Amino acid sequence: MTHVASIPAISDSIVPPRHVAIIMDGNGRWARARGLPRIEGHRKGAESVHWCVRAAVGLGVEYLTLFGFSSENWRRTQGEISALMGLLRLYLKNEVHDLHDNGIRLVFIGDRRKLDADIASMIADAEAMTVGNTRLCLTVALSYGSRDEITDAARGLARDVLAGRITPDDIDGEAIEARLETADLPDPDLLIRTSGEQRISNFLLWQCAYTEFVFVDTLWPDFGATEFETALADYCRRERRFGVAGI
Repeated sequence: MTHVASIPAISDSIVPPRHVAIIMDGNGRWARARGLPRIEGHRKGAESVHWCVRAAVGLGVEYLTLFGFSSENWRRTQGEISALMGLLRLYLKNEVHDLHDNGIRLVFIGDRRKLDADIASMIADAEAMTVGNTRLCLTVALSYGSRDEITDAARGLARDVLAGRITPDDIDGEAIEARLETADLPDPDLLIRTSGEQRISNFLLWQCAYTEFVFVDTLWPDFGATEFETALADYCRRERRFGVAGI
């Protein structure tokens, strides 16, 4: 990863959203269009992660959350899953020290119980190494599903009611948010999805209640700093109302 200390803001005209979330879609189609195995699309997509993080820092984004691997993705072929996990190992091995050196905190959300023990250990080590960094919080949703996350939050609150620690009347939006894996993150201001698909696919369902969406046709392996800046410029032209008329 290129050191980002010397990277200027890409455009002085953009006031960045504080938190950007991205559904990285289109790796398989990118590979198929070129007659390549799907894993080549994933490998090229990993390079786009590199450039996207660089662009986020350059534009002054504080939080970047990437949908890396959904809970539904476990239904893919074992060969593709193994290849994806191999790429994840390489990313954790090759990128974490550079992220740390550049003041970037790395956080993972999702169900780690399905991950191989060595990957879970590498993730824990990466989080511990970068926990004090404040330049950018890079969150990777891995083995993540928003419905599962909300269900787990509700289940935990129900246990607290049964144990007498809280009453049903204590359960409100703030109580639920405190049980979500993103409790330490602000809600996304902007969600970008690549590849032309226009859905959020069980990603941050609670957190995106008032998020602005930008859907782009570009396949994820072709998504770079220019496309990132264009999406942010689109966001900046909008008037956010948060459900309140006349503002």
